[in-house]
Amino acid sequence: MSDIIRRDPRAEWIARNRLHPLHAAMQPAQHSWMGPNGVIRKNLHGIGFIGPNGIKRIDRSGAQQGGAVKRSAAVEVQLPLHQVPAPAFYICVVPDMVGGRLSSHDRDLLGLAHQLAGTDGAVLAVVFGEHKESAFETAGVDRLLVLEGDEFSGYAPEQRVQGLRAVDNQFIPRHWLLPDSRSGGGELGRRFAAALGERPATRVWQVKDQECIGRAGAGLQDLARPVARLILAAAECAEPVSETRHEALPVELSTSVARSLSRIEDLGAVAVDPGAIPMAEAEFIFSGGNGVKDWALFHETAAALGATEGASRVAVDDGFMARDRQVGASGTWVTARVYVAVGISGAIQHLQGIGACDKVVAINLDPGCDMIKRADLSVIGESAEILQALIEAVAAYRNDAKRDAA
Repeated sequence: MSDIIRRDPRAEWIARNRLHPLHAAMQPAQHSWMGPNGVIRKNLHGIGFIGPNGIKRIDRSGAQQGGAVKRSAAVEVQLPLHQVPAPAFYICVVPDMVGGRLSSHDRDLLGLAHQLAGTDGAVLAVVFGEHKESAFETAGVDRLLVLEGDEFSGYAPEQRVQGLRAVDNQFIPRHWLLPDSRSGGGELGRRFAAALGERPATRVWQVKDQECIGRAGAGLQDLARPVARLILAAAECAEPVSETRHEALPVELSTSVARSLSRIEDLGAVAVDPGAIPMAEAEFIFSGGNGVKDWALFHETAAALGATEGASRVAVDDGFMARDRQVGASGTWVTARVYVAVGISGAIQHLQGIGACDKVVAINLDPGCDMIKRADLSVIGESAEILQALIEAVAAYRNDAKRDAA
């Protein structure tokens, strides 16, 4: 059995939140308590373990209880199921699905969709092409429509608009929601609005009292207007769905999507230097701090991973990294999908700067530092040894990929 400690930040948050409906279920079992006469009472049925012959054993050495016990994997959270057997109407959501998975922006959009759907409506997610997402149920998707085909792959906004028009004709949704982002949702939403001949509500950050409130005046003013049928929402427009799971029933189009004569030729992705990507736009950041002793190895690891380099304020002040590489409230606020912190203890300013990152991986010697508590995955150990092992693992993976391709 592995000795690696696994944590579930979401289960820990539920255990701390007394208002959450699953708070009681996430509390640890009580094995001993003080009786009314001051005598310690123990629950003999709640301690011990089942031996190999099916007989229950009790270890009185204390290794199976108290502080010496190893933290096991978190209990599987079974959320209540939200069902809409006969939807009165649909709220259609077109997520960006960057990398084939739902982003935090997409989940905020699904949360806003459920606000508009209420109890009678259903949230219909429209996804183009193959995806890697396996958590549509917990993200708040009631119905899932996947438009497959080579015509939707790559950069094909005109063909995708044709697909959305087919969905609009069949399901007649009450509202369309798309992320107002640079990952494709902003452009696709505006193209779709032009095709429908409707005026969309853009940069919406709140929907309240039958009004859409969006940013205007270079983000310095709020513009309120009646709720539009087509909404392009900004990040953090609503709280994501977290207290229910949904059916995510697959649906299909009754008619085929007409092929459009594309006037755009997709030449594919172009490789760029990760170091030339601005910190605020990077999706994969490899950041170093005071715990990094071998900076040459750090740069080699970042190059092997193809990540954009970042640093804490301590590393920048010591002259190991340039000032524009500093991450944090006093540097650059980042929104990476993956953020790897090497030797960073986690000052409050740094944690503020990475608050919008999807996944945080921490490499540190101190298991009790704040960065370890924030991380989704933690590796405790000497950074030099871990980075060297990471380089070898990447090289082995690429060699296997070349061998399979040959």
